[in-house]
Formats: sequence, structure tokens, C-alpha cells
Amino acid sequence: MAAQTILKGMNDKQSEAVLTTEGPVLIMAGAGSGKTRVLTHRIAYLIEERNVNPWNILAITFTNKAAREMRERVGGLLDPELARDVWVSTFHALCVRILRRDIEKLGYNRAFTIADSSEQLTLIKHVMRDQNIDTKQFDPKAVLGAISSAKNDLLTPKDYAEQAANPFEKITADVYKEYQHRLRGDSALDFDDLIMQTILLFRQDADTLAYYQRKFHYVHVDEYQDTNEAQYQLVRLLADGYHNLCVVGDADQSIYGWRGANMQNILDFQKDYPQAQVILLEQNYRSTQNILDAANSVIKNNVKRQVKHLWTENGTGDKITYYRAQSERDEAYFIIRQIEKLVRSDHYKYGDFAILYRTNAQSRSVEEAFLKSSIPYKIVGGHKFYDRKEIRDALGYFSLVVNGADNLSFERVVNSPKRGIGPGSIAKLTAFADEHGWSLLDAAENVELSPLPARPRKQFAEFAQMVTELRKKRLDGTISDLMELYWRTPVT
Repeated sequence: MAAQTILKGMNDKQSEAVLTTEGPVLIMAGAGSGKTRVLTHRIAYLIEERNVNPWNILAITFTNKAAREMRERVGGLLDPELARDVWVSTFHALCVRILRRDIEKLGYNRAFTIADSSEQLTLIKHVMRDQNIDTKQFDPKAVLGAISSAKNDLLTPKDYAEQAANPFEKITADVYKEYQHRLRGDSALDFDDLIMQTILLFRQDADTLAYYQRKFHYVHVDEYQDTNEAQYQLVRLLADGYHNLCVVGDADQSIYGWRGANMQNILDFQKDYPQAQVILLEQNYRSTQNILDAANSVIKNNVKRQVKHLWTENGTGDKITYYRAQSERDEAYFIIRQIEKLVRSDHYKYGDFAILYRTNAQSRSVEEAFLKSSIPYKIVGGHKFYDRKEIRDALGYFSLVVNGADNLSFERVVNSPKRGIGPGSIAKLTAFADEHGWSLLDAAENVELSPLPARPRKQFAEFAQMVTELRKKRLDGTISDLMELYWRTPVT
């Protein structure tokens, strides 16, 4: 693929961003300016024109959807085999891949479990209960949130304890220490650990860091304005080998400060890399000029930003209108009036309309108004596939089969389907396990030595036997075989 083919249809600034491959590069990409196209064509250019091996290129983005789209676009530009070798990944998926290879250097099992949000909260509640902390006074969700923020700032339990300044922070420090101890005992990591432990691995093992610095000759980061401290440090470590770091983002679109994103990372890029080249993508392909003029007029009042001015060749477009509602009910019925008007006068269908709202709670008034007006609608969202109980239960079984020390998964599935094992019995088994330094599965396998009553002893023993059969099956069976055995297991 010739360079002129790769650059076909691009404006001057997009072409410049594709062709500027060496050294640090900051691409300030306004909304709708074609940044994904620039990134994917830049990767294709490196491989086709600069003869860079695809496995020496890393592209990091924030969501699985964005990573999937980028992979598909790269696949459309390159030979499929070449495209598959490019590392296109989210931050967390990248770190899982690294840790599965080298986490044993930190004393963890490669078959570590990743605790989901509900399992994290359950573990926090257990720790707080065992430490006699009043969960009405100290909300477990708030404690978990503080621990998450600490990890995003790369603060270990010891670091956090040293800077704890008020009662909430001191309580959180105690919980954080024990929470981390129990995760490690379960051979488990939570979501925030994935990046933090990767950085600890790099800092503690120079050979591992050097391996990945040699591997990634070119590092690309999308949505750089949304990086937190941990992600920022990870990127710097990886890019310190060849210094070919290309970050794409826009300080004007930074909206995730509430979850740890530090907009200063993108604003300080030229301080971090004084030799950096800066390219502004200001031509918008998505909106009309009226919309861009309004956006430019609002955002220019931001104090911290790199000045740019979005423009378009799409024409002036309709004027912007707004409605100041008196209440949620008034807002909902205004929406309905506008939809009904357009359906009657302009022959639109109900399926032609979409309503966007900031939080799920805001959908209630609109839903109620639609029901009363007999307008058909569909809520997009709800429970994600992997959040459904039956899926999480199945994953819990698989996790326990691979990692017998995973107490979080044990607690999740030991009574799913129902086996007549209640919280009291689990608490007694936990005490028995703690007394001997065992995992809950180990305790269940040796439950005959415990002081538990006969019925729960029998139930735990049968459950442990079932897990043992599943573990044997995995050695010569498939995932489908395991799933079939799981669903056919009788419950007494």
C-alpha cells in the first residue's frame, strides 16, 4: 500500500499526523476531527512504508468497544495476518496480558482471578465486619471508592496509611491493608490492581521492563486527557525505550476527573517531552458550523486548555434551540410533544428518535410519560451480559476450577444452585479455614475435621467433590465440557 493510498482523503493536518512518526507527538484532536482514522492509518503507514514489525506497535485505548473498532479498522487497511500482530488493547487488557506472563515475579499465581465490582464490595463488607466497623457510619462503597482512588494514585496500603489525616481515611487505611491481604491470599487482583501491579512489576524487575521497552518501538495512546496517574506512569515506562510516543486527545473533552482522570497529563505533555511535536486537528466532520460556534464560545472560557478553533465544511446548519423545563414531568412531555409533532408533520417513525440522558435515574420520568402516551420505546442498556447472575455464576465456577484459592468465587457459587448452605455455615467454614491457614475450598475438602453440624458438612464435602471432578475434567476437556458438567451436576 503506497503512502499516497494511505493518505487518500485526508486533510493536511491529518496527513501530517500520520507521517510524523519519530519521537514524541501530541495530536490535539477536536471532537469529530477523525482521530481514530489518523491513528489507524498511522499504524498502517508504519508497517507498510516504514517496514516496522506489527508486533513492535502498541495502541492503547480506554474501552473494549474502541479497541475492537480500532482493530477492525487496522484489519481493513492491512493484510489480516499483519493486523492481528499489532497490539491494540485497553489499558487493563494490556496489563492482564503482561501479568499472565510475569506476575509470578511478584509472588502471585499466573492463574490469578480478577475480582469484579460486586465481589470487591462483598470482600470490603467482610473486612469491615471482621474489624467491627460500623457500615452505617462508614459506607462500604465509599471505602472501596477511596481504595480505588489510592490505587489509581499508586498508593500502597502503607503509603495510604502514612498520609491518612481524618477518621474516614484512617478507617479506610485499616480496611485497605486487610482487603489487599485477603485478595493476595485468594490469588486475586481487583480491576485497579491490574495497572498498579504491572507498574510494581516493572519497577521491581528491570529485565521485564526492558523486555517490553524493547518490544514496543511505537506506543500510541488514545483519549490521553482521561489518563490517571497509574496509566500515565505505565505509558511513560513503556515509551522510555524508543521515545516514539504518540498521544491523541483533547483537554476540552476531559470529563472524567471524578474517577481519577488528570487533564494535566495532556497539558503537560510538552513539559514531559520538550522535543515533542504538536499537531492540531481542528476540522470537524460531524457537526454543522452553528453547533461548533456554540461549542467554541462555551469552551473558550476554560482557563486550562490549549487554544484551538473547530471549523467545518458542512455548512451553517439549523440554529440551536433549547427548552427550559419547569420540572422532570414538564421536560418529559415536551419531548413527547416534539416527537409527536415530527411524526405527524414530517412523516418520521418513532424508531427515528433517540433520547440521551446523563444518568439512569433520569429515564424514569420519560418512561412514565411514554407509557401514558402509548408511545413504544426501548431502553438501551440494562444489565450487561457478563453482569447477569447466571453468567457470573458460571464464570465463578470456572475461576474456582482454575484457582482453588479464590475464596470470592467459592462464596459466590457454593450455594448456587441452592444447596441449603446459609451464611452461618459459610462463616463457620471461614473460621475453620482461617484456623488452619486454608482456602475455603481446602476447608471444604477437609470439612470432616471441622466442628460444623452433619448436614452442612455433607453439603460442603459434596460441593468440594464436584469442584474436584471439574478440575480433573479441565485437564482433558473443553470449556463446553466443563459447562455441560456444571449444568448437569445434581443438587441434593
